[in-house]
Amino acid sequence: MKLYALSGDPAKPCYVVSFKDLLIMLDCGLSVNSVLNFLPLPLVQSARFHSLPNWNCRDPDIQLDDGEIKECCGCAFINSAPEFVPPLDKIINFSEIDVILISNYTNMMALPFITEGTGFSGTVYATEPTLQIGRFFLEELVEYIEASPKENTARMWKDIQHLLPQPLNDVFKPKNWRHLFSLDAVNKSLARVQMTGYDQKLDIFGALQVTPVSSGFCLGSSNWIIVSGQEKISYISGSSTLTTHPRPINQAALKYSDVIIMAGLTQAPHVNPDGMLGELCMNVVMTLRNGGSVLIPCYPSGVVYDLFECLSSSLDNQGFSQIPMFFISPVADSSLAYSNILAEWLSTSKQNKVYIPDEPFPHANLVKNAKLKHFKHIYSEGFSTEFRQPCVVFCGHPSLRFGDAVHFVELWGSNPQHTIIFTEPDFPYLQALAPYQPLAIKTVYCPIETSLNFQQANKLIKELKPGVLVIPENYTQPPPIAPHKLDLVIDQLPDKMIIKFKRGEVIKLPLKRKRSRIYLDPQMARSLVPHEIQPGVTISTLTGVLHVKDNIHDLHPLEPTPEELAEEQQKLSKKPHLQ
Repeated sequence: MKLYALSGDPAKPCYVVSFKDLLIMLDCGLSVNSVLNFLPLPLVQSARFHSLPNWNCRDPDIQLDDGEIKECCGCAFINSAPEFVPPLDKIINFSEIDVILISNYTNMMALPFITEGTGFSGTVYATEPTLQIGRFFLEELVEYIEASPKENTARMWKDIQHLLPQPLNDVFKPKNWRHLFSLDAVNKSLARVQMTGYDQKLDIFGALQVTPVSSGFCLGSSNWIIVSGQEKISYISGSSTLTTHPRPINQAALKYSDVIIMAGLTQAPHVNPDGMLGELCMNVVMTLRNGGSVLIPCYPSGVVYDLFECLSSSLDNQGFSQIPMFFISPVADSSLAYSNILAEWLSTSKQNKVYIPDEPFPHANLVKNAKLKHFKHIYSEGFSTEFRQPCVVFCGHPSLRFGDAVHFVELWGSNPQHTIIFTEPDFPYLQALAPYQPLAIKTVYCPIETSLNFQQANKLIKELKPGVLVIPENYTQPPPIAPHKLDLVIDQLPDKMIIKFKRGEVIKLPLKRKRSRIYLDPQMARSLVPHEIQPGVTISTLTGVLHVKDNIHDLHPLEPTPEELAEEQQKLSKKPHLQ
């Protein structure tokens, strides 16, 4: 058994496991941090970005295209359509992938890169919410990029990367970056996905059985169990033991695995999500009290549902119930509507509301009471009429490189009365703000991350008792944001083997096939003559032909020889005939 590490970001995993002559891809996360190296894409041309000084190379023999690299406050940015970091395609041929298992909608953003134009002909499995909400994420991302097209594509900078200023001279292999796929590629890719439910056993070519079980992280999120005869492999990615809106994690199903592959731990291990939620509400109230407005860059689903619920309650308690909240996204309508028809994927408390009857999420009532107003874009019909300040605006993209958030940062950035609150840990907030500097707007970092922290992960590992634990190398050393916190790692277990890996590596896993199931022909079973060799133990010899098809082993009797057929015929002819 081998594991191919196609991703270097444990929060956006993409791995391939080879086992029983099959190639199984575990997630296809897309690393988006590369977009921070590009200038933002405003909805209309920005005089400020356009007037930024060009960076010029000191080497007179090197001539970049005019305006290819811009400078802002000592940092260099690429003036081109943003590019993304897809999973590695050099160590595995995507056309040979048999199955892709998706654990949650945040880990399927690279799916079109893998399935379209690569010769891929396998099957993709995901739960219904993972497919539908993943569609929202992908459609939103594509629309953001296509809404602000760039005339020119910057290419020359990649050939002189070593001469470029910070941070461009440090980026990793930019020639592997790619422009985003089209909406057509998204639709074709998602058409390949087969929906599955929790605890549903799926047969993979007769060789393996895979089962998704609830991971507790987000709507429809799954951990995957791969079973082959006597072997059990569990893939744990994006899991949570906290009590929020999704179905709780199913720990029992993961116990006693021969191998556990773990990824998707928290990106903010140094903070508590409940504390961050309280700090967010406090900063919103303080800003509104001073007459300012609040911008919260967000994704179109997930934690934003909890923010609606918590913040609306806080505003009511503080006497700000008249303050409007705006949710702006190309998929805002679909996201809000879809979240309220997913009863079977919700926690028990949320499910019970469906049968009262009541809406499982309070944002349905907030919309009815006009406290939460949702629009596709800031230029959508009715927005300019409804928009008033002070207010709270939820919109994308959290990177601040595209989407309506770009407009609001430019609109409010020079006013210290306003506040921008970062809740998504995917992007370092100072880097996100870098091309807008200097800014006067108040900045607050409140990362709300519900996936397992290291303490919870270590506790879970001890309870699950795996034979072998396989983790990214990043999890064996403290994170860069807290290098002195030696407890922010996966503990070494004296009685367990821990195997670590990093991007681009192919590692052998110590899982050898011990046994395989064989189906015995009924005729052979009837002819067995067991012999007792000791009390309670009997044996019998077998002679037959082993047929193997679709990884199913059948043992059939030997075909009789001509002599045996003649002898059998002779015996039958000697039997007396009944009159």
